[in-house]
Amino acid sequence: MSLQPNVLLIAVIAATGGLLFGFDTGVISGALPFLKEHWHLTDAQLEWVTTTVLIGAVLGAVASGKLSDRLGRKKMIIINAIVFALGALGCTFAPSVTVLMVMRLLIGIAIGITSYVVPMYIAEISPTRRRGQLVTLNQLMITAGILLSYIADYLLSNDANTESWRWMFFVGFFPALVLLAGMFFLPETPRWLISRNRWEEGRKVLLQVEDKDLVEQTLVALKQDVELQTAATGGLKEVLQPWLRPALIITVGIFFFQQLSGVNTIIYYSPIIFKMAGIVSNTESILPAIIIGVVNVLSCFLSVVLLDKVGRRKLYMIGISGMIPSLFMMGLCFYLREQLGASLPIFAVLSIVFYIIFIAISLAPLGWLLISEVFPLNVRGLGMSIGSLSHWGFNAIIAFTFLKLVNGIGIATTFWFYTGICILGLIWGWYYIPETKGRSLEDIESHWRKGGSPRTL
Repeated sequence: MSLQPNVLLIAVIAATGGLLFGFDTGVISGALPFLKEHWHLTDAQLEWVTTTVLIGAVLGAVASGKLSDRLGRKKMIIINAIVFALGALGCTFAPSVTVLMVMRLLIGIAIGITSYVVPMYIAEISPTRRRGQLVTLNQLMITAGILLSYIADYLLSNDANTESWRWMFFVGFFPALVLLAGMFFLPETPRWLISRNRWEEGRKVLLQVEDKDLVEQTLVALKQDVELQTAATGGLKEVLQPWLRPALIITVGIFFFQQLSGVNTIIYYSPIIFKMAGIVSNTESILPAIIIGVVNVLSCFLSVVLLDKVGRRKLYMIGISGMIPSLFMMGLCFYLREQLGASLPIFAVLSIVFYIIFIAISLAPLGWLLISEVFPLNVRGLGMSIGSLSHWGFNAIIAFTFLKLVNGIGIATTFWFYTGICILGLIWGWYYIPETKGRSLEDIESHWRKGGSPRTL
């Protein structure tokens, strides 16, 4: 079945939230060396500047648990677009590192909410047969946002001007305006409308986006779903029901292994890592990050193509199997730094490139895709906020401990530690990664209610 053009347009506009997610998490990478020089920050202070946005993301995930279920997906995205724009301006004109951290905290709150509301919005408005591709479009935009931040960092960096970081942050103001303007023209999701007994509105939107042969089937399933949820609270007690335990394990587990593999140490600290590898200039240390950003985008684009063809489970196993040797080689590069000499930066970049390829086609998009699929309608917002909380909580741990680990056990051993985590992730994934390809959201819920396991989905 061909994809209706309006569905793709809706997904692209909504996924601009993913672009902001990627930009505002990646921009700090090139800004850190300039912030360090401008305010003479220590490594501990740099970790705090980096981690502040992640703390905000955790707060956003915790505080917004049921808001998207009450207000609707569309309104939440609009609110976040406003916060992104204000936060970008606040960072640009910050008079002190304290104000900068407060503004980054504000942006982090918006990131924490957007990180689950956008994939949830896309999942609920996508046709069943193309849901994987369209939700993964959000991940593609995240990687594009990271790449945009690296390019902006490079173009706006000036070793002679320690305030180059201000203009880096200012770039984020413009995609926030695009998201804000675009969302006013998009519909609310049919599933949220129907959950609020707005059947006619929901049916109208569903007719615009779902494959024609599946509209009536989807409406029948939604009617049964709403009837089942009438007596349910839709709160934390409901999420903790035994029949939803597999969904919770998948949600927390996928982000544990995604983040503890160390992916965001590369996103946040890549210029610092390349300085450890022997690159001296602040500007030149950003160049390898741009290469990695390009590889990240291309690999994520490949995952958009593969997810609804190869399937979720197979891609997870392929991806994490490739991440293990890539991380091991990364550690080996730094362990053999004396033998490699001037070639160290080249081997370090190659190791990271292979790692990025494997995680970008697997764990990176699968985290947000799977949590948008495994929860029933009445607790989907809360369930995905738990996923967002898990993502940002583990993310913050990695960001706050990376330089401490490097200074304590060495950079080679740090990457080998991440290798060990991935080995455990390979074993965990064998038992807990489900195959949701081609299954409607209502079919997946029915599977859990019958006591089905992730492996039999």
